[in-house]
Amino acid sequence: MSVLIYTEFAEGKFKKVALELASYAKKVAESLGTTLTAVTVNAGDVSELGKYGVDKVLKVNDSKLDKFNAKAYADVVKQAAQKEGAKVVVLSSTTDSLYLAPIVAVGLDAGYASNVVALPVSTSPFQVKRNAFSSKGFNVTELTSDVKVIALAKNSFGLAEASGAAVTEDFTVSLNDADFNIHIQSQEKASGQVSIADAEIVVSGGRGLKGPENWGMIEELASVLGAATACSKPVSDLDWRPHSEHVGQTGKPVASNLYIAVGISGAIQHIAGINASKVKVVINTDPEAPFFKVADYGIVGDAFQILPELTKKLKEFKANNN
Repeated sequence: MSVLIYTEFAEGKFKKVALELASYAKKVAESLGTTLTAVTVNAGDVSELGKYGVDKVLKVNDSKLDKFNAKAYADVVKQAAQKEGAKVVVLSSTTDSLYLAPIVAVGLDAGYASNVVALPVSTSPFQVKRNAFSSKGFNVTELTSDVKVIALAKNSFGLAEASGAAVTEDFTVSLNDADFNIHIQSQEKASGQVSIADAEIVVSGGRGLKGPENWGMIEELASVLGAATACSKPVSDLDWRPHSEHVGQTGKPVASNLYIAVGISGAIQHIAGINASKVKVVINTDPEAPFFKVADYGIVGDAFQILPELTKKLKEFKANNN
């Protein structure tokens, strides 16, 4: 019996969320007195996983799995869990894994808890702490099934390196036509920039920037901070920015270490989608903007004056501390 994780691999490396997942699951495995196994799909060098506590890696290589397919990937995880006799399966909260997790749970006849933010409160009975009410509160969920599937909320645990190396084993899965009854025609992925899903810092703009021609300020600040750029729903609806940058409850959820909102008033849906961010900085000319009520730091002022000065100061700071 072991704890099992599925580790996502893209553009020649493991995603940060995969390493965070391994760090978390290793602690879960230790609390259960067992080992940690990871299953990978068409991954290259997997030795890095050993640095984050993985004891064994099941490597699946199959050209039919070159494109993500939730049903097929769920079958892979199910077969890996059955092979290892895993009673706890831990998944991440990326877009892919959010599709994957419920299918895995059904396939294993398992209880499923999403948005888990901490190590289990108890292992007997098995109880986990979860985000609730758009990250405004928490609840403790008890899973009573024999097999349990939990999904770790983004950026909720951090990375924890461990000494040791993982044993690698090639794993052949049996896939059938039913796994591929949904066909992926094409995938479009942004490259050469920080993705919102993996970003530790996000710089987001709203209608207060007055037009797409002013987005250079957002992009420059993001470049200095090594951040992802994002926007509010009205901005994407106006085609000022691509819909892939729309964050909030109706867009992409954000759980970054730092979220900087520029010219965004703070609609309920937007705040609900970014509330899991650890530190929120708001820049707005309106002192009554709702966003200030949830901000950790707020600046009442004109973004057209503040952003260039802030970017200048950050560049100076970086130059003096390199």
